[in-house]
Amino acid sequence: MTTTSNPLPSAFDAHHPPSAEIIDKCVHCGFCLPVCPTYVLWGQEMDSPRGRIYLMKLAAEGAAQINPKWVSHFDTCLGCMACMTACPSGVDYGKLIEATRAQIERNFSRSSTEKRHRHFLFETFTRPDRLRRLRAPLLAYQKSGLQALARGLGLLKLLPKQWQTMEALLPKLTAQEAVPEVTPAVGTKRRRVGLLLGCVQREFFSQVNAATVRVLATEGCEVVAPQAQTCCGALLVHAGEETAAIDLAKKTIDAFESANVETIVTNAAGCGSNVREYGHLLRDDPDYAEPARNFSAKCKDITEVLADLEPRSPRHPVKLRVAFHDSCHLQHAQGVRAQPRALLSSIPGLELAEIPESAICCGSAGIYNLVQPDAAQSLGDRKAELVSHLRVDVVATGNPGCILQLQSALARQHHKTPVVHTIQILDASLRAQSPDSLRS
Repeated sequence: MTTTSNPLPSAFDAHHPPSAEIIDKCVHCGFCLPVCPTYVLWGQEMDSPRGRIYLMKLAAEGAAQINPKWVSHFDTCLGCMACMTACPSGVDYGKLIEATRAQIERNFSRSSTEKRHRHFLFETFTRPDRLRRLRAPLLAYQKSGLQALARGLGLLKLLPKQWQTMEALLPKLTAQEAVPEVTPAVGTKRRRVGLLLGCVQREFFSQVNAATVRVLATEGCEVVAPQAQTCCGALLVHAGEETAAIDLAKKTIDAFESANVETIVTNAAGCGSNVREYGHLLRDDPDYAEPARNFSAKCKDITEVLADLEPRSPRHPVKLRVAFHDSCHLQHAQGVRAQPRALLSSIPGLELAEIPESAICCGSAGIYNLVQPDAAQSLGDRKAELVSHLRVDVVATGNPGCILQLQSALARQHHKTPVVHTIQILDASLRAQSPDSLRS
């Protein structure tokens, strides 16, 4: 008589564990290793995509538990999706890491300090109203000279490391540029599009949204920017906070319900990759599953939209040497690489420079640089060093988090190279602005 041992219970709960089908697609070939930021930094197998997939498999089979050591390997993952671009087997690592992180947040108890910090981040950076209230004290801190004094005297070293990190990433705040609910097209209307305003983008980089609207209108698009829209939930879903992310996704869909737009334009790569996955996020909801799929199908990055439109307005010269930084959630998650380069290359007088190691993350990655500051700083410094050798006038990118991360990293190396959104350069060209407007 033979006996068979019962399989060990999975460490995951029954609600959407990481897909066994996707896990089994990984053949452990190692093509992901050279582009994985944490493997590049540390050379540790369990801090690579294939190592993390192996840990998922062990947990699914009950051979590993969701304990602090196991969790640490997933906390250090940037979720940059560079492995997906490199993978010859088509492993959808993005869905695996998000499912795993949702399991962690439901089944693992973090320390009280970590819980408070994460709660603060999620309750602040996903709330445009709260970010708006922060503007006045932050402007006073910067304009009064207090920031320069505190940094110059080294007073910030007296703060907890988490607060030092946040202070170092503060953007230089400027006057708010309001975006109307509806902006008419200039000349004959070619399209009616919606604009996802974002949270950090809306409150700390309003000039990017304003430039996006101006360019779209100039190129014949009527632009609808529903003022009722909230956070799209990107930071939450990428960190495993599934329930809260679903709620914000529904609110975002509702905000655009009556907009009657052909396309929903995104200009923040992290938000763009998130809204394209609403169909997957809301797949269980009978009321929202189909609207979510329809919503996602309409979403495009601003550079994709402009690439589809025959240029209508003349491009005026912008005599700058520009380094383009690929945001991970633009190039890897959305597959958008050629369009921003084509857009910049269409501007007379502009010289485009490529940053080496373009597949490797700058260390921003949503809230990663706020919860894993040491690894994020190492990656930021690596990217800043590569930029410094190019001797460029400006760095362009497509995500507010990358702008903050690169500005901070360049400042640490005493480089004053400004970092701007790609659309701001095209906006300056269309308006025949001096290149100095981008350097200020």
